[in-house]
Amino acid sequence: MSKDTISDILTSIRNADMSGKGIVRIVSTNITRKLLKILLQEGFIQNVRKHKEGNKKFLVLTLRHRRHRKTKKKQYRASLKLKQISRPGLRIYSNYQQIPRILGGIGIVILSTSQGIMTDREARLKRIGGEILCYVW
Repeated sequence: MSKDTISDILTSIRNADMSGKGIVRIVSTNITRKLLKILLQEGFIQNVRKHKEGNKKFLVLTLRHRRHRKTKKKQYRASLKLKQISRPGLRIYSNYQQIPRILGGIGIVILSTSQGIMTDREARLKRIGGEILCYVW
Protein backbone atom coordinates (compact mmCIF):
# COMPACT_ATOMS: atom_id res chain seq x y z
CA MET A 1 0.00 0.00 0.00
CA SER A 2 1.23 3.44 -0.90
CA LYS A 3 0.42 6.75 0.73
CA ASP A 4 -2.05 7.56 -2.06
CA THR A 5 -5.20 5.88 -0.74
CA ILE A 6 -7.42 6.91 -3.66
CA SER A 7 -5.02 5.30 -6.11
CA ASP A 8 -5.01 2.11 -4.01
CA ILE A 9 -8.82 1.97 -3.95
CA LEU A 10 -9.20 2.52 -7.70
CA THR A 11 -6.45 0.03 -8.55
CA SER A 12 -7.93 -2.66 -6.29
CA ILE A 13 -11.38 -2.27 -7.83
CA ARG A 14 -10.00 -2.14 -11.39
CA ASN A 15 -7.84 -5.27 -10.87
CA ALA A 16 -10.71 -7.24 -9.34
CA ASP A 17 -13.00 -6.23 -12.20
CA MET A 18 -10.48 -7.22 -14.87
CA SER A 19 -9.72 -10.56 -13.25
CA GLY A 20 -13.41 -11.41 -12.86
CA LYS A 21 -13.46 -11.43 -9.06
CA GLY A 22 -16.68 -10.22 -7.56
CA ILE A 23 -15.38 -9.28 -4.11
CA VAL A 24 -12.75 -6.69 -3.11
CA ARG A 25 -11.36 -6.05 0.39
CA ILE A 26 -10.14 -2.52 1.11
CA VAL A 27 -8.74 -0.96 4.30
CA SER A 28 -11.37 1.23 5.95
CA THR A 29 -10.62 4.96 6.20
CA ASN A 30 -12.83 8.04 6.05
CA ILE A 31 -11.93 8.67 2.41
CA THR A 32 -12.60 5.06 1.35
CA ARG A 33 -15.97 5.00 3.12
CA LYS A 34 -17.11 8.23 1.45
CA LEU A 35 -15.82 7.19 -1.97
CA LEU A 36 -17.46 3.76 -1.79
CA LYS A 37 -20.71 5.32 -0.53
CA ILE A 38 -20.83 7.42 -3.71
CA LEU A 39 -20.07 4.41 -5.93
CA LEU A 40 -22.83 2.45 -4.17
CA GLN A 41 -25.39 5.28 -4.51
CA GLU A 42 -24.59 5.71 -8.21
CA GLY A 43 -24.93 1.97 -8.85
CA PHE A 44 -21.35 1.15 -9.86
CA ILE A 45 -20.95 -1.42 -7.08
CA GLN A 46 -23.54 -3.74 -5.63
CA ASN A 47 -22.85 -3.93 -1.91
CA VAL A 48 -20.46 -2.70 0.81
CA ARG A 49 -20.11 -4.28 4.23
CA LYS A 50 -17.78 -3.79 7.18
CA HIS A 51 -15.35 -6.49 8.26
CA LYS A 52 -12.95 -6.61 11.21
CA GLU A 53 -9.86 -8.78 11.68
CA GLY A 54 -8.18 -8.24 15.01
CA ASN A 55 -7.85 -4.49 15.40
CA LYS A 56 -7.92 -3.71 11.64
CA LYS A 57 -11.12 -2.67 9.91
CA PHE A 58 -11.86 -3.49 6.28
CA LEU A 59 -14.62 -2.75 3.79
CA VAL A 60 -15.68 -5.67 1.62
CA LEU A 61 -17.42 -4.61 -1.58
CA THR A 62 -19.26 -6.64 -4.19
CA LEU A 63 -18.98 -5.59 -7.83
CA ARG A 64 -21.85 -5.51 -10.31
CA HIS A 65 -21.85 -8.02 -13.16
CA ARG A 66 -23.18 -8.21 -16.73
CA ARG A 67 -23.97 -11.32 -18.74
CA HIS A 68 -21.09 -13.50 -19.95
CA ARG A 69 -21.06 -14.24 -23.68
CA LYS A 70 -19.86 -17.83 -23.43
CA THR A 71 -22.23 -19.07 -20.74
CA LYS A 72 -26.00 -18.89 -20.88
CA LYS A 73 -26.26 -18.46 -17.10
CA LYS A 74 -27.68 -15.27 -15.67
CA GLN A 75 -24.35 -14.16 -14.28
CA TYR A 76 -23.34 -10.62 -15.13
CA ARG A 77 -19.91 -9.04 -15.39
CA ALA A 78 -19.41 -5.27 -15.30
CA SER A 79 -16.88 -3.34 -17.29
CA LEU A 80 -16.10 -0.63 -14.77
CA LYS A 81 -13.82 2.20 -15.86
CA LEU A 82 -12.01 4.22 -13.20
CA LYS A 83 -9.50 6.97 -13.91
CA GLN A 84 -7.61 8.91 -11.25
CA ILE A 85 -7.17 12.60 -12.10
CA SER A 86 -5.55 14.32 -9.11
CA ARG A 87 -2.49 12.68 -7.65
CA PRO A 88 -0.01 13.68 -4.96
CA GLY A 89 2.38 15.24 -7.48
CA LEU A 90 -0.27 17.11 -9.46
CA ARG A 91 -3.52 18.38 -7.98
CA ILE A 92 -6.30 19.32 -10.42
CA TYR A 93 -8.89 21.86 -9.25
CA SER A 94 -12.02 23.12 -10.97
CA ASN A 95 -14.80 25.57 -10.24
CA TYR A 96 -18.38 24.34 -10.55
CA GLN A 97 -18.83 25.76 -14.07
CA GLN A 98 -15.83 23.94 -15.52
CA ILE A 99 -16.38 20.46 -14.02
CA PRO A 100 -16.20 18.06 -16.99
CA ARG A 101 -19.10 15.83 -18.02
CA ILE A 102 -18.18 12.20 -18.58
CA LEU A 103 -19.89 10.57 -21.59
CA GLY A 104 -22.51 13.30 -21.66
CA GLY A 105 -23.55 12.71 -18.05
CA ILE A 106 -23.54 8.89 -18.02
CA GLY A 107 -20.33 8.74 -15.99
CA ILE A 108 -19.56 10.68 -12.85
CA VAL A 109 -16.77 12.90 -11.60
CA ILE A 110 -15.92 12.56 -7.91
CA LEU A 111 -14.72 15.77 -6.27
CA SER A 112 -13.29 16.70 -2.91
CA THR A 113 -14.91 20.00 -1.94
CA SER A 114 -15.04 22.18 1.14
CA GLN A 115 -18.33 20.43 2.01
CA GLY A 116 -16.97 16.89 1.64
CA ILE A 117 -16.53 14.34 -1.14
CA MET A 118 -19.37 14.48 -3.68
CA THR A 119 -20.31 13.86 -7.31
CA ASP A 120 -20.22 16.44 -10.07
CA ARG A 121 -24.02 16.76 -10.07
CA GLU A 122 -24.15 17.61 -6.37
CA ALA A 123 -21.30 20.12 -6.75
CA ARG A 124 -23.06 21.87 -9.63
CA LEU A 125 -26.31 22.07 -7.64
CA LYS A 126 -24.51 23.52 -4.61
CA ARG A 127 -22.41 25.73 -6.91
CA ILE A 128 -19.08 24.75 -5.38
CA GLY A 129 -15.88 23.52 -6.99
CA GLY A 130 -12.99 21.51 -5.67
CA GLU A 131 -10.29 18.98 -6.39
CA ILE A 132 -11.19 16.46 -9.09
CA LEU A 133 -10.35 13.05 -7.63
CA CYS A 134 -11.45 10.61 -10.33
CA TYR A 135 -13.75 9.76 -13.24
CA VAL A 136 -16.03 6.70 -13.12
CA TRP A 137 -18.01 5.33 -16.06
